[in-house]
Amino acid sequence: MKKTPLYEVHRALGARMITFAGFEMPVMYSSIIEEHMAVRERAGLFDVSHMGEIFVSGSDALEFLQWITSNDVGKMKVGRAKYNALPTERGTVVDDLLVYKMDDELYMLVVNAANIDKDFQWLMEHSNDFDVKLENLSAEYFQLALQGPLAQQILQPLADFELSTIKYYRFKVAEVLGTEVILSRTGYTGEDGFEIYGPAEEAKKFWDAIMEVGRDHGMLPAGLGARDSLRLEAGMNLYGNDMDETTTLLEADLEWIVKWEKDFLGKEALLKQKKEGLRRKLVGFEMVDRGLPRHGYKVYVDGKEYGVVASGGYAPYIKKNIGNVYLPIEKAREGEEFEIEIRGKLHRARVVSRPFYSRIK
Repeated sequence: MKKTPLYEVHRALGARMITFAGFEMPVMYSSIIEEHMAVRERAGLFDVSHMGEIFVSGSDALEFLQWITSNDVGKMKVGRAKYNALPTERGTVVDDLLVYKMDDELYMLVVNAANIDKDFQWLMEHSNDFDVKLENLSAEYFQLALQGPLAQQILQPLADFELSTIKYYRFKVAEVLGTEVILSRTGYTGEDGFEIYGPAEEAKKFWDAIMEVGRDHGMLPAGLGARDSLRLEAGMNLYGNDMDETTTLLEADLEWIVKWEKDFLGKEALLKQKKEGLRRKLVGFEMVDRGLPRHGYKVYVDGKEYGVVASGGYAPYIKKNIGNVYLPIEKAREGEEFEIEIRGKLHRARVVSRPFYSRIK
């Protein structure tokens, strides 16, 4: 079982630990609802050091990433991050990831914890025709996510530059607490916030410093439970639940990161699917009847079994039971109803638009 550099810190805080992607991780410290609401209203601090960091360098780094990912890396400037995906030849999803442009010949890919080895192998297998160097440095980095409307206020005393200069999906390599880190204005909660990448051995120093300042602002340590409910409420897909190598980027409602004007692996398959028309699509839903939908619960359309709930749960901020599900394209319209089997009984659900919550009104 792998552990992040902050494992002992989580145990000392009394966190409830679970196994996730081969790591022993905190699922919650107080309660999922309490931590969720802290992030929406104040701030929460997450240890996400289980995530992977893969570096791509060399004279063909840009050309390689343009081919191996679906979104447009070519338009990125140094200091920018971009949400992206690794498609297969069939247009299905190897993984979703963030691409950071460090300089013209160096990029950092932040990948899902469960897919680190798979992604690195995929990149290696498809890099033979390019002059690139690939390095999996995941074990050398910690990653903290400080999320919530008070994130900047909490982090500012620890930085010797104005954090407001880092705009959304931008980053800066800077010295914080005497250590060089990558500080990006990104996150997976739907709130403002920062993600900090630094040397693994420095993780506790950063955690303790942020906790010290954050305590006076009502910040809470937050676990994977709140991370999941926050991202679901904010309409963000989770790899392994909402998409995988059996679902295409179009089916997963991710056409916005498919840039048709460039050539990339899987483009022909996706173009063919787009021309022929989708047969199913990932949509958001809310429960009409009482009942809590969970990943894997059976779904029924017009009385016939049709797949399972992709993601589901209680959304504490909007106070609704919500989720994501793949439905036949003719039923994937707002207002359409279907049923979910919960504890042996069928409960009605209705298709609604995503995101369920947005901080930008």
